[in-house]
Amino acid sequence: MTSYILNVTDFLLAGKRPDRLALRLVHQEHSYGELQRVVEAVARYLVGIGGQKGERVILVSDNSLFWVASYLGVLRAGLVCVPLPTGISPEDLDYILEITEARFAFLQASVAAKSRDLFRQIPIITDTDLLRLPSVVPTLASAERLRYASRSDPPLPLVGPSDLAALMFTSGSTGRPRGVMVSHANIMANTESILQYLDLTENDRIMAVLPFHYCFGTSLLHTHLRVGASLVIGSNFVYPEVVLQRMLDAECTGFAGVPSHFQLLLRNSSLRKKRFPHLRYVQQAGGHLAPAYLRELQEALPHTRIFVMYGQTEGTSRLSYLPPDLLEKKLGSIGKGIPGVRLRVLNESGGEVSQGEVGEIVAEGENVAQGYWRVPAESAVSFRNGMLYTGDHATVDHEGFIYIVGRAKDFVKCGGKRVSCRQLEEQLLEFEGLLEAAVVGMPDDILGEAVKAFIVPRTSDSKGLAARILRFCKERLPPQLVPREIVVLDALPKNTAGKVLKQDLRSL
Repeated sequence: MTSYILNVTDFLLAGKRPDRLALRLVHQEHSYGELQRVVEAVARYLVGIGGQKGERVILVSDNSLFWVASYLGVLRAGLVCVPLPTGISPEDLDYILEITEARFAFLQASVAAKSRDLFRQIPIITDTDLLRLPSVVPTLASAERLRYASRSDPPLPLVGPSDLAALMFTSGSTGRPRGVMVSHANIMANTESILQYLDLTENDRIMAVLPFHYCFGTSLLHTHLRVGASLVIGSNFVYPEVVLQRMLDAECTGFAGVPSHFQLLLRNSSLRKKRFPHLRYVQQAGGHLAPAYLRELQEALPHTRIFVMYGQTEGTSRLSYLPPDLLEKKLGSIGKGIPGVRLRVLNESGGEVSQGEVGEIVAEGENVAQGYWRVPAESAVSFRNGMLYTGDHATVDHEGFIYIVGRAKDFVKCGGKRVSCRQLEEQLLEFEGLLEAAVVGMPDDILGEAVKAFIVPRTSDSKGLAARILRFCKERLPPQLVPREIVVLDALPKNTAGKVLKQDLRSL
């Protein structure tokens, strides 16, 4: 990490050539020089209207210049950014506004129009205000207008590595979202670590379909801005063919996605028929991509380096990666800790597991976040002695490579034996007629829990599919693990980051 750079914004933007392309949207392009000017305007505007270091700022927007400039401007002003999805429920938004005591809000105009009542007296800046910030002043309280009018060019505060940069909200064990406290040092350390193994340069162009409010999406922004590369954004993944065409037109060198993105591309798009001569690397994280899909991805992109990675919001973003040249040999593994991160699998006694023994993944490094915002009980469980207890259960092979078994809560207890839903889903996805599969437990008088499977067919013709899947499972699984019930869906419920919502499946 560069010692003289103390904050994320300078870390990402300092020293960049102003004429180089930073963001490529569908109808617009923005250079590093333009991005730097708008970020500076946002930062000085916030300080000028009375924003104090450490105060929280809500950010709700799709990926855009507005999102990037607001995020980096908030961080440079020393305030704390709270990025949220545009589809957040009014209940969750109201709770987050209350617990963060937000001082300002940067909202996409469409979000502001439908959510303004929830923000009460909080000053709102929309994307239409971005390039004419002083015109927002009349919407503020009179005292704030006076403060702004008295400061023509307010100095920006000194922001240090230990200062809080963002609250990244995730689902909590109580059902309410919890904010992961990420510092400037966390982001800078994780970014430098990721760059060490991806070998990105200023000539790279990433197709960014992941939302920036999600830590995986944010990490793409951090890494590519850090090296002076560009991001191609703005395509909705509802239309995968449009995404593929944009990748070709923009000569993208990289693509990043969660399992649902790759499942859709491999079994419901023209990916296999196209050639991507510039595509140098692919990043897969945000959940487990079954070995069947990884094999298909290798076949579809034989000349592209495929990085399988594992991470958590509590670890800022990435925690481990599997080198592409080991993908076939270590199929199903998440690899080892990324540079600067010590990743171990510990048993209940706190010792490292032996080969084949199941334990919890524990991470240690400068990327481990500061805890959960104002939820001390949950912080005490996950953050202990400077280490992150991930809640993910795994085994380790004889060479130290880690294989996740499943989340602590993502198991089915059949006949007194705990079975990973993840492993059952892998088995189901070996059936080529499936696009997606998810497994949950259902009450059973004899076994305690029985397997219930939700499947999404590859084509619209699902006649007889459940019966074929049942026969497939009977050939491969012990009798007690054969699904008691198979439900065919058009799609699995997912959040804005593309992750399957199993709590929604359980409520069906």
